[in-house]
Amino acid sequence: MGIEDNFNNALKELRKTEKKSKFDETVDLIINLKNFDARKDAFSIFLEMPVKIKEKKIAGFFEKDSKVIDTIKKEDFPRYKEKKDARRLVKDYDFFIANAKLMPSIATSFGRVLGPAGKMPSPQLGILTSEDDNAIRQLNERINSTIRVRAKEPSIKIGIAKESFKDENIIKNAVFAYQRVVETLPKKIDNVRNVKIKFTMGKPVPVKL
Repeated sequence: MGIEDNFNNALKELRKTEKKSKFDETVDLIINLKNFDARKDAFSIFLEMPVKIKEKKIAGFFEKDSKVIDTIKKEDFPRYKEKKDARRLVKDYDFFIANAKLMPSIATSFGRVLGPAGKMPSPQLGILTSEDDNAIRQLNERINSTIRVRAKEPSIKIGIAKESFKDENIIKNAVFAYQRVVETLPKKIDNVRNVKIKFTMGKPVPVKL
């Protein structure tokens, strides 16, 4: 039996417990770890998912206004010197990108809020050398298919899909995310204690791997 079959069986069990809710619940992939110290074994990766989960609200820290996304210009940075104003930005946007030249100013003005929220523009996915519209569009599309995965404890939870997705698309994202996480872990499969999937409001169902 292949890994797709194992996830398919778990999803079938999960669907049996499905209850109607007022919102489209997230499908979470939970990878519980062993022999893993989150303080020593820093784990942070970006996953470019096969099936896009949702449109993200993205803002850019730029020198001039962008036609592509909402913009926070350098001249406007002082407007966010109060922590509550910067926190509002974190609440309003899922992701931030930036002109590389502005990164020192961004770190000074927004780092204390964006850093803990995991939303600082990243060299891996979020920093541009120019404010060219096409470059912004391309990065925008990539970000909308990408999720960031971090481990602050010996368990990794990833929102891989929505309840309304076709089962084949949920499985496609689940298998991709699981395999990418395992190959990035320090001890690979030997770091995995067990794997489960769940809906936001439901109980986890184990995946037999």
